Amino acid sequence: MQEFRKRSRRDAEVFVVDRGDGTLAGFLEVGTRPYADGCDTSPVAYLEAWYVDPDVRRQGHGQALLDAAERWARECGYREMASDTQLDNAVSQAAHRQAGYQEVDRVVQFRKGLS
Repeated sequence: MQEFRKRSRRDAEVFVVDRGDGTLAGFLEVGTRPYADGCDTSPVAYLEAWYVDPDVRRQGHGQALLDAAERWARECGYREMASDTQLDNAVSQAAHRQAGYQEVDRVVQFRKGLS
């Protein structure tokens, strides 16, 4: 399998893992946000989406995607990378910790439809 970069926008990038047969095994989207909880700099690079298919996890593909995103962020001049995941997504939380990310906060979000 190979990791590829796809140019999407000037302030964002998408990286994918190609299985070699025309299908994808994972992807990571990194973008820019004006700020992120726990960060000291602004703007910051932000992991918007990060996924690797279960059948190829723990083979280095997720780390390779993350390495590519962090390299992109450094090349763009960012000094911090932030991310988030759902409170009940233990797999994602463990992957973030394994990659050196520190948990900085927990939040419960609310919405109300207005008619």
